This record gives sequence, structure tokens and C-alpha cells, in this order.
Amino acid sequence: MKYDLPLFRPPSEAYSLIIQVTLGCSHNKCTFCSAFKTKTFKIRTLDEVEADLKEARKTHPYVGKIFLADGDALILPTEYLLKLFSLIRKLFPECNRIGIYGSAKAINRKTLAELKQFGQEGLGIIYLGLESGNDQVLTNINKGVTADETIRAGLKVKEAGIPLSITIISGMGSRELLREHALDTARVLNAIDPDYLGLLALMIVEGTPLFEQKQRGQFEVLTPKEIMAETKLLLENLELTNCVFRANHASNYYPLMGTLPEDKPALLALLDKIQNASPDVFKKDSHRLL
Repeated sequence: MKYDLPLFRPPSEAYSLIIQVTLGCSHNKCTFCSAFKTKTFKIRTLDEVEADLKEARKTHPYVGKIFLADGDALILPTEYLLKLFSLIRKLFPECNRIGIYGSAKAINRKTLAELKQFGQEGLGIIYLGLESGNDQVLTNINKGVTADETIRAGLKVKEAGIPLSITIISGMGSRELLREHALDTARVLNAIDPDYLGLLALMIVEGTPLFEQKQRGQFEVLTPKEIMAETKLLLENLELTNCVFRANHASNYYPLMGTLPEDKPALLALLDKIQNASPDVFKKDSHRLL
């Protein structure tokens, strides 16, 4: 089975069988993102995808999870997705979870009934990139949706009974909107109450519009300690009911993980400790502070 590279998947899908049902991203205009700039968005035919599934079945005796790539595969027509879920059930009866990236736009294009049917047919998690809950930041990065549109999408997924994982990016508001980015992102997350929350640190990639803005002095990158201060402000204002929180991606300056709300006091205490530590805490061996 050949992949059209580059290929991306959420960290929690590390041991999943990855099947490309789309190539690229249907939006592909975010100023910070370099993931799919070498691709033109394309929907692969169901016959092509079925051939990949059958080939994978021959070489994989057990597949517990399947992730449908590339970016925003939930944009696919409902009929296509239902046929795909049926194929997966037929070829991989042992598969206990299908995962997919879904933008707010893609989610809002589906009815609640359609989402519920997806869950019944095996869709076990949707990954939604919020990035920021501040509308000015969303406009600046050309996300293509508002915070309220994302709230509507997130609540629809929750009502459909499908586990929801949301990703946000620290430092996305630059120094100018640090406080607004943290507080408004907390507001949106509280409104949705996701099952999983992933916090990444902004990485500016050469060749992206955001890189050019930084070069022109139009975007200020936060220092590690400013990132920690922003993270603390975010966590202080989060009121989630049962959410697995992770900030342990390679982009993060310091690994943080826990379940909210029970681990919130410990996480805030750790952030205080990090902020008062020497700059060496942000090196790769920083786990020794724990």
C-alpha cells in the first residue's frame, strides 16, 4: 500500500492503520500550516480506498483502530462515508474505533442525524482543530470559521455521542493577543466540554505566510516563559467536566498531562514551579523537575 506523502495523524493514532481517503486539506489556507501545501485537495475513489483496505487486510492479522486521512476527511459526502464504514466493518470486524479529522465547517455541513449514524456505524472519535477561541486570532490565521461556529460544531459532535478531541495552539495570538487568546479559548472549550484536549506550541515553518509575517516584524513569537504564563491563564479559566489533557507533543516546551478538572490544581502548581525555574528547565531533560 503506497501513501501520498506527506502523511499526518494525531499522536493518539500512532498504532492505527492509516487509510488515505482524501489527499490534502479542503481548506488549506491557514497561515501557520505547512502540512498539505504540496497537495491539491482530492477525494480518492471508493474503489481505490477499498483496494487499500483489502491489501492491508492481507498483511495485518489484527487492526484495532483505523484512522482516515488526510486533513478534514469528514468533508466527504455522507453516502461515501457510510459505504466506507460498512467496508471497514466487513473487512476488519475486530476494529473497535475509526478516527477522522473534522473541521468545524465539515461538521456543521452534516446533520445531527448523520453524525449519530456515523457513530452507530463505527466512527469512534473526531479530531477538531480549534487553534484559538479568539475571533481576531482566527481571522489573522485565516482559519475560515468563527469561534461560535466551532462551538456549534463541537456541541453537535457531543450531542451525537461521538468522542471529541480538540487541539489548540499556544502562542497563536502573538504577544499582542496573548491574554485574549487564552481567555477566549477557555471560553470556547468550556462551552463545548470536549473529551480530549491537546495543547501544542506554535512552530513557525519557513515558507508559510506566518513565517513571512514574523520576518516583517508583524508577529511576535512568545518566549518559553510567556508560553507557560499563557498556559496557566488558560488552565485557570478552564471548567471542564471530564477531559483528558495533554501537552506532551514534540512542539511543547515542557510536557504536561492530566485529567481535568481533578488534576487542575497539580498542573497549576507545576506551571508555577516551571516559571520560577532556571531556563534549563526547557531542555530535553526537563522531566527531572517533576
